[in-house]
Amino acid sequence: MFSMTVNDFLLSMAIVLVVSGIVILGIGVFTLIKKLMGKELQTIADQTSKLAQKGITDDVAGLVGNARTLIEALNQMVKTTAGVGIFLVIIGFVLLAAAYGLVLQIR
Repeated sequence: MFSMTVNDFLLSMAIVLVVSGIVILGIGVFTLIKKLMGKELQTIADQTSKLAQKGITDDVAGLVGNARTLIEALNQMVKTTAGVGIFLVIIGFVLLAAAYGLVLQIR
């Protein structure tokens, strides 16, 4: 059988936590960078503003209202994406701190 001491177990747990923390931290940073570099959102926002201007010029109130709703939805989507990215970064740092705490327990 495979015998494992307490120190081996703590070291194994710390390795798993470090790997998980690095992966989750990387995903969080990637999510934040992807949000900043997102050209699709900028294109949709530009097209929506053009649509709203056309609605104002042609005096179409429904078109302006729908464009405003679309812009609000885009803003909410960007905020949600940033929140998820920041949450993942925080969780990654917590996992790395937990791994460090486990390594300190090894004697």
